[in-house]
Order: sequence, then C-alpha cells, then structure tokens
Amino acid sequence: MTKKSITTDQAPQAIGAYSQAVISNNMLYVSGQIPLEPSSMEIVDQSFDAAVDQVLNNLEAICKAANCSLDNIVKLTIYLTDLNNFNTLNAIMEKRFTKPFPARATIEVSALPKGVAVEMDAIVEIP
Repeated sequence: MTKKSITTDQAPQAIGAYSQAVISNNMLYVSGQIPLEPSSMEIVDQSFDAAVDQVLNNLEAICKAANCSLDNIVKLTIYLTDLNNFNTLNAIMEKRFTKPFPARATIEVSALPKGVAVEMDAIVEIP
C-alpha cells in the first residue's frame, strides 16, 4: 500500500496527529472538517448555514488540492450536534452538489471539536 498526504493552505491545517487528506489507490480520504476559516484558524461564528458552507468550502479546497471537486465525493459522513438541522443541511447540499449525490451517513453526536455544530469527512474518487 502506498499513501500520499495532501495539504493545502486553502483549508484549515491539521491541529493534531493527522493529515488533511491522504491518497491511497486512487481514492482521497479527507479528514473531518469543521467550520474553521483557514487563514485565521478561527471558527465561523455565524448561523448553521454559514457553518455548513465553511465546512464544504474546506472540503472543496482539499479536493481541489488533489485535482478533484465536490462532485468526486462518493461518501460523506456528517456529524451534527442537533438533528433538527437535518433539513437545512439537505437544502445546502442540494445547492453545492450535483446528482448523483454522494452516499451519506448523518449522525447526531453529543459534542464536536471546539464546540461546533457540524463536522464532515469524505471519501473521494480521483478521476
């Protein structure tokens, strides 16, 4: 098995012992992204919509660093601290992704890093 780390300054830097993303066997595995603004490494302090948009911006930046796009994502895992935001999440995803949408799991959790409301990780097929 070979693996290659992907890093971009257009997404938040890893703040622990992990890579932003890793390529292995023509697949990109993107670590969980929270609504951190990459240049300041500060949480986007706005609405749930703004938080989801920032998470997707971070995922998109990492995909671009691997010559991919959001449309190359085959699987998303989404963690929410409140499943009451599920419909809002779906509406945002319909605007940011094209059909066929990625496979997805959405899970309610008791807490996320830095107290955020949403985190997403992704598995991406490299074209």
